Amino acid sequence: MKQKIAIIGAGSWGTALAVNLAGKGHTVSIWDIDETLLHELEGDRENKRYLPGVALHDGIGVSFGLQETIYGADAVLFAVPAQHFRSALMQAGPHIGYETPMINVAKGIEQKSLKTVSQIAAEIFPEKRFAMISGPSHAEEVGRAMPTTVVAASADPELAGYVQDIFMTDLFRVYTNDDVIGVELGGALKNIIALGAGISDGLGFGDNAKAAMMTRGITEIARLGEKLGGRRETFFGLTGVGDLIVTCTSMHSRNRRCGIMIGEGVAPEEAARRVGMVVEGMYTTEAAWRLARREHVEMPITEQIYKVITGCADTKDAAFSLMTRKRRHEREDLLR
Repeated sequence: MKQKIAIIGAGSWGTALAVNLAGKGHTVSIWDIDETLLHELEGDRENKRYLPGVALHDGIGVSFGLQETIYGADAVLFAVPAQHFRSALMQAGPHIGYETPMINVAKGIEQKSLKTVSQIAAEIFPEKRFAMISGPSHAEEVGRAMPTTVVAASADPELAGYVQDIFMTDLFRVYTNDDVIGVELGGALKNIIALGAGISDGLGFGDNAKAAMMTRGITEIARLGEKLGGRRETFFGLTGVGDLIVTCTSMHSRNRRCGIMIGEGVAPEEAARRVGMVVEGMYTTEAAWRLARREHVEMPITEQIYKVITGCADTKDAAFSLMTRKRRHEREDLLR
């Protein structure tokens, strides 16, 4: 089943997925708001800025017009940061047919509205078909055809199966899931914990501290995720625990790298700037903190990371606050 796929966003992840799709025989057209980047892709046949060392497949075309990119596409893939999804969708949406699936691959919560990407899509184009891909999947590895497993999520099982079919290869395994909000929140909220894991590393703490951060972190993620409508089991699958593990432990993780610099004493805004790409956790932390307060959900790790990145606490004080919280049962929130 060879398809024509339009990709909006030529960052590392959009480029890696373009390489994966073209390698399977699909025709891919990629567009980005940054025309300078598009000229670099066209000339170098490589995304030297965001995914160096990965050659663009012959089946990947670089497009300089958004409408031209979308015209005739069987599916439109959005690979833009979550904070820019709304504007990208408003530009692209009028050119996307009602039967043409829109597939999102960004992870985050819109800071202003506190909405996930699927909620933004439903708000602007409620009649259009929407799916997403999430899971433990660094672009640096997908672009180099290293084994990766992700989840295709949609409220429409047929659409989830379609996304599974167009992406799945011997090295890129795709499961399906109908818990869209759970999949989204797992992918978004784990970036907060990855910032915390990086801060822990930057402070010189050991494996014990990071293991605790990750374990208690998934508890927070599931607690808020359930409150917002996700299913608890989703947070203990690929898009929850799986994505959390890879993001908290890998140097490919821009959130962890940012956290390491913050732990070493670099100001949060400067650390994010040095990463050179969007650090979604810096936005998601504030959104999650506000959601937790709105929903009356306890998220102590998120709260302390929020205080650190907003300058209300230093990293050592934040760590001390977490370690000296009142005693409690590990599963207290589950006991009835």
